[in-house]
Amino acid sequence: MNKTIQQVTDRIIERSKATRKAYLAKIERAREHGPHRGVLSCGNLAHGFAACNTSQNKILLH
Repeated sequence: MNKTIQQVTDRIIERSKATRKAYLAKIERAREHGPHRGVLSCGNLAHGFAACNTSQNKILLH
């Protein structure tokens, strides 16, 4: 990789460690609680289904 690009990339990685760690912890807590499809409005739920392929729709129905 280009030296300058690598240096910039390394600075971004270092600078974002704390916020990335917090974000990943938040995502893990949400995953542990499971999906919240029951609190979505019908319109939002419909958009979620529309964005999925057939196999993903089976997952959403569970």
